Amino acid sequence: MSYANERLPREKVFRDPVHNYIYVENQVILDLINTREFQRLRRIKQLGTTSFTFHGAEHTRFGHSLGVYEVAREICDHFQRNYPTKAAGDGLWDDSERLVALCAALLHDIGHGPYSHTFEHIFQTNHEAITVEILTSEETEVNRVLRSVSPEFPEKVASVIQKTYANKQVVQMISSQLDADRMDYLLRDAYYTGVKYGTFDLQRVLRSMKPYQDGIAFDISGKHAVEDFIVSRFQMYQQVYFHPVSRSMEVILDHLLQRAKEIYEAGNGDEDFVPTLLIPFFEHRFSLEDYLNLDDGVFGTYFINWRTANDQILADLSHRFLDRKPLKSVEFDSETATLIPHLRALISDAGYDSHAYTAINNSYDLPYDDAYDPKMKKPLTQIELMRSDGSLVELSQESAIVNAISGKLSGDQRFFFPKEMLIPEDGGINLFQDIFNDFGRYIHNNQLTIPKE
Repeated sequence: MSYANERLPREKVFRDPVHNYIYVENQVILDLINTREFQRLRRIKQLGTTSFTFHGAEHTRFGHSLGVYEVAREICDHFQRNYPTKAAGDGLWDDSERLVALCAALLHDIGHGPYSHTFEHIFQTNHEAITVEILTSEETEVNRVLRSVSPEFPEKVASVIQKTYANKQVVQMISSQLDADRMDYLLRDAYYTGVKYGTFDLQRVLRSMKPYQDGIAFDISGKHAVEDFIVSRFQMYQQVYFHPVSRSMEVILDHLLQRAKEIYEAGNGDEDFVPTLLIPFFEHRFSLEDYLNLDDGVFGTYFINWRTANDQILADLSHRFLDRKPLKSVEFDSETATLIPHLRALISDAGYDSHAYTAINNSYDLPYDDAYDPKMKKPLTQIELMRSDGSLVELSQESAIVNAISGKLSGDQRFFFPKEMLIPEDGGINLFQDIFNDFGRYIHNNQLTIPKE
């Protein structure tokens, strides 16, 4: 028996609040979970700064990755039970694809770093490229486990992540507009944030899935369950992922890391400043080992040290991040964008470095894209419904609800600024009282709305 087909003498289970049990049946999956690179995901929050708004959102990329594996495993079981291939090229499910699908599902996020998207913005890293490197580098434990299946297996799994794998069913199972990744993170994020927006009927969606020659379709009888998924995702982006306070804390984090980078490059850091594990990133010469040494705890330790740094801006931004002192924000559009220079000028007049204490943040999402464009950087396949005669129809053509939000960006753009510009920190009269008053009046007179924390 090859390692690829080796099953555990007794399945191992992980208790999970979303899926109840996560079943591990293959030795290779268990060995991948036990690698150094996968265990590192225990130390990286799934939702980054969102826990500053929804305090329960402390869950990790480790739990999410296990959840995506479990959803993919259930899809494979469903396909093998109901749509097994009977002849080569018949478009049904070939269960020899199971292991590559499960490994790709488990490992799809292994390249994420701490506060991933903010970190990528500052240091020009790419978590998908690093995921592929972790899978294919002979220096990693993950690669050694994958090579135990076959010499070419790491590249096969990586090609699923890169969406170049030949079997479209496997690729769509992991990456599409309705995939194992999205199904798990919506349910998991809803559970841990305590909201109901992200809930949908997972089992009904899974039961509706059907493999066919060009990928995965959904039985038309499951249309309403698929609609519910799309609307749930839309609501989660509006109510949770785009929450102004979470975005405010992300802005602070962004400016904090940028300030540290500038201090290092200028050679102005004091002896308590030196962030040894970040130096390779400041100098644009990091290795995979350097990347794998980072997690949320490393960042937190540096922020604690920087809270007493000689650089007052670095110290203050560290305090604001660690002690949850979010910036305020106002939403603006193409017409009110002309107000921002004056707001920035007032902030500078009040003694703030406008580069460090203000930001424009755009957050938009496409709830559903009904127009597949292979020329896009990250093209997403349409969701296809399969009629009883085997013909296909694109989801928004059958669903008035999805059609109403299809192809339409949702979100907003905000201008972030210090809260003290509205309420001076000491609550009383100070040298800049007139500036603060002017700022508040300017916001009010132009009818700019400030969200509650």
